[in-house]
Amino acid sequence: MAHGRLAGLDEIVDVGRDASRGGYSRHVWAAPELELREWFVARAAAVGLDVETDRNGNIWAWWGAPGRDAVVVGSHLDSVPGGGEFDGPLGVVSALDAIALLQAEGVRPTRPCAVVVFAEEEGSRFGVACLGSRLLTGAISADRARALTDADGVSFAEAAAAHGLDPRRVGRDDEALARIGVFIELHVEQGRGLIDLGGPLAVASSILAHGRWRIDFTGEGNHAGATRMGDRRDPMVAAARGILAIRDAARADDRATVGRIEAVPGGTNVIPSRVSTWLDARSDLDGDARALVAEITARAQEAAAAEGCEARVIEESWSGQVVFDPALRDRLAASLGGVPALPTGAGHDAGVLAGHVPTAMLFVRNPTGVSHSPEEHATLDDCVAGVVALTEVLRGLL
Repeated sequence: MAHGRLAGLDEIVDVGRDASRGGYSRHVWAAPELELREWFVARAAAVGLDVETDRNGNIWAWWGAPGRDAVVVGSHLDSVPGGGEFDGPLGVVSALDAIALLQAEGVRPTRPCAVVVFAEEEGSRFGVACLGSRLLTGAISADRARALTDADGVSFAEAAAAHGLDPRRVGRDDEALARIGVFIELHVEQGRGLIDLGGPLAVASSILAHGRWRIDFTGEGNHAGATRMGDRRDPMVAAARGILAIRDAARADDRATVGRIEAVPGGTNVIPSRVSTWLDARSDLDGDARALVAEITARAQEAAAAEGCEARVIEESWSGQVVFDPALRDRLAASLGGVPALPTGAGHDAGVLAGHVPTAMLFVRNPTGVSHSPEEHATLDDCVAGVVALTEVLRGLL
């Protein structure tokens, strides 16, 4: 546990460091993420787990023979661009450590048990968050997933084939889904709930409704020097107006974010012909989130019209509000001495699975309250508390 981290996190601390952004960039099937996959296979094998990769690119490490009614724990290893150290890997490392502790105690599970690593949870390469779990459950169609492309124009189908998967077989996996009796995901908290409560651990109560939309502002491309200001139909100005309108449309409890912009053709001395912005919008309830996006759509179109441009809003992903299994949530909270239950504004693979199997989440305190950033953190003591808690949860379920 050198450097104040769990040993497993120490082993991967240098994988995927991003020199330009800070933090880590570990995108699905890019070199750093592939290295993490190899690390996971080796570490799982070291504690006697049998590893397999499913047809959607998710990795399963089984303690004992695979089977139905399995207790499944895990998270993801990929990151957002320039992301933090703990988002995803903490849950994977903690799951492996918890199983190792139970093995050391001589525990023999009475039901199948597995650690899973879901692919493309962040959606940073192909644009759809929780893609591995969405494919597993059928929450996204196989045809749509195969057609997704990354920033270099490589399709998901092409990338999958390049890394040993058969693109024709991606999609809902009823056999794998039927094995899951219960799913538990440990995750660093992405917010300030535990800071405010002064405790190291919580269980999740719900996930806000959320989605991603692309807003294309189109105008007239032209020469930056030869076109007078009054003669312009500049989509960059329209996009700027639109982004301010997005901020103004969001209420106090909403979340509306533009974190990515692309201009076409992208030259310094060129008025762009199209500017695409990507909106992430979230609210407590499905209807509230949909109403927020409807308001944003209207304001974006008004902003575009004011500049002689047009705006088109395209939905790229949507996840309705998730309420985690109350009985399982309460069982976990009681087994951990009555830890609090907190809602979260962050999406997770657990949220995708919650509509199909009993699902729960454990949160470990983040003393900075910052996530998706190099400032994300968790202390060694709190991480150890998370491993101990997950061990107790597994002991009760196995």
